[in-house]
Parts: sequence; structure tokens; C-alpha cells
Amino acid sequence: MSLRAGIIQLLKNTINTQRVQSKRVHHIAVIGAPFSKGQKWQGVEHGPAAIRSAGLIERLSSIGCNVYDVGDLNFVQVPDDELYNNTVKYPRTVGLACQRLAKEVNKVIGAGHTCVTLGGDHSLALGSISGHAQHYPDLCVIWVDAHADINTPLTTSSGNLHGQPVSFLVKELQDKVPLIPGFSWTKPCISTSDIVYIGLRDLDPAEQFILKKYNITYYSMRQIDRIGIQKVMERTFDQLLGRRQRPIHLSFDIDAFDPTLAPATGTPVIGGLTYREGIYITEEIHNTGMLSALDLVEVNPILGATSDEVKSTASLAVDVVASCLGQTRECAHRIIDELPTPGAAFDTDSEEQIRI
Repeated sequence: MSLRAGIIQLLKNTINTQRVQSKRVHHIAVIGAPFSKGQKWQGVEHGPAAIRSAGLIERLSSIGCNVYDVGDLNFVQVPDDELYNNTVKYPRTVGLACQRLAKEVNKVIGAGHTCVTLGGDHSLALGSISGHAQHYPDLCVIWVDAHADINTPLTTSSGNLHGQPVSFLVKELQDKVPLIPGFSWTKPCISTSDIVYIGLRDLDPAEQFILKKYNITYYSMRQIDRIGIQKVMERTFDQLLGRRQRPIHLSFDIDAFDPTLAPATGTPVIGGLTYREGIYITEEIHNTGMLSALDLVEVNPILGATSDEVKSTASLAVDVVASCLGQTRECAHRIIDELPTPGAAFDTDSEEQIRI
């Protein structure tokens, strides 16, 4: 490459980075994805409503975000949706739902919004990441979860597609992933070096084999205990952003947290992230200026034993999304640019008042 061509490419990369950074906080599109057929429990389709009821839109507005709520997408169950290989459940229904979500995510990101997808189960990440990648093919993924969700249709023991979305996304696994009904539209869009897992503590044997064989970076809860969440995030960014700045897709399963904090979910695993660890992850992602889309999935109001458990899980989901988009623990209010001066006109109804 000539010097001139190199300079032009550098300028293009800088402009693209600035475009990503400039829109991250101020223009947010929220998509509700009330979908449950990627797993076995009823109720996760009510996750978007629970998160909205916990004050998500109001919280985002209060920290200065310009929020466009797309509303909930409509999903249909395909009649006579038979098992694939006598194991994989609802393949056509899940495939259609993910395709529908991919189109909507691509649309709102193309319009200049940061996209927030509220699940629904984690099979939806196939759709949200695919749609995101159509607009930003150089994206990277941070997957925060108790589970790796990287089984293939041939290794899954449960048959639930919420445990398989990553296998359809990773290029290096495509010779191991059969073409199943409803998934003909899918196209792998990330390499193994483009994804980092955080919070793992419940892996199936095949998933552990895949992570090791394909050298996929992951930080289990043991590793988080050993080196600390600050070092985990430093290493994550070194890998994903060290050589070039590019859009981040955060896919956050609420079961990454310890069940004492997020009990209303379908596959809780003891020994998860603390509140401080989870929010530190999202604050650091926000601080990169590169967050382009995020999923918040697997909130299931029906599985809360009490109303307090449902409220605490949904409120935690709101905290996760808000801290991704600018809320900090130092100040949870709208940012002000300057202090009022004596003698200046002062509007008692202004949102710019300082809260003492």
C-alpha cells in the first residue's frame, strides 16, 4: 500500500470510529423481542415488558439519552415445526424470529441509533448480531453469560436453541454446523478472535472442547476470582480493540449474575457475578465509546418466586442497560455543562439545576 493510500485508509477508519463514538449515548433505539421458543420455560417472552415496567425508558431519558422505543416485534410459531435430528426444538420458529430481529436491528443501526434488544431468550442473539454485522462487518462481541451457548445442533443434549446461537455465528465452526430448517438465511459473521466470554461457569463437554480447540478467549468465574474484573476487562479490550477501534456488540444474559441478584431467570447457576463486577463490565464498555448494540436477555418474570424477586431482576436489567449507556455510580443524573452564576436568570423548572 502506498503512503497516500495508507493515509486515506487511516482517515476513513478515523471517520468511521468517530461516527460510532458520536452516536453512542444520544440516540438509542429499544427493540422488544418477546420470544421464548429457544428454551423450555414459559414466561421469558414477558421479559421486555418487565424491563420497561422497571423504568428503563425513563432511566435512559434521565441520563440524557434520546430514546426511540420501537415497541415489541411480532413473532409467530411455525405450525408443525418438527424436531431437527430428533433433538433440536422449534428450528423454523427460532430461525424466522432471528431473521425478523436481524432486519430490525440492521434498520435502526443504519438510521444512526445504538440498538438495545430486550429479550426474550438468548437464541435471539443470532438475529441481533447478524443484523448488526450487516451494517458493521468488523464488529466484535463481548458475551457475558453463565453459559457459552456454543453447542452445535449435533452436540446439544437439550435441543434448546438458546444454547447454540454462537455456533451459527463463528466462521471457523461452519463445517461442524449443519444447515437446519429455518436457518438458510444465516451467514457466519465473526471469527473466533472476535469474541470474548465473561462469567462462564456451566459448560457442556462439547462447549469446553470447542473453546479449547478453537482458542476462544473466555474468563470463567474462577479466572475473575483469580485476576479480578479490572484485569479481565483490560485483557478483553487489548484483544478486541488493541489493534483497531471497532464497534462492540454486548450480549448480556441476566444469569451471568449470581442467582441471589437475578433469581427470575430460566437457567440460574450459583457463584455468578456480583453487582459491582457486572456494572464495572458495562461501565468500562461504555467508556470505550465503541458500544454499538447490546442484548439484555433471559429475564423471566414467571420464574420469580415472589414479586420482589421479579422486581429485583428487572431492576438489575435496567441498571445494566443504563450503565452501558452512560449512567455512572458517581452521578446518576443528567450531566450539566456549567454552574449557574449569581444574578443570572434561573429557571426553577429547569432540568439543569444542581441536585444537592
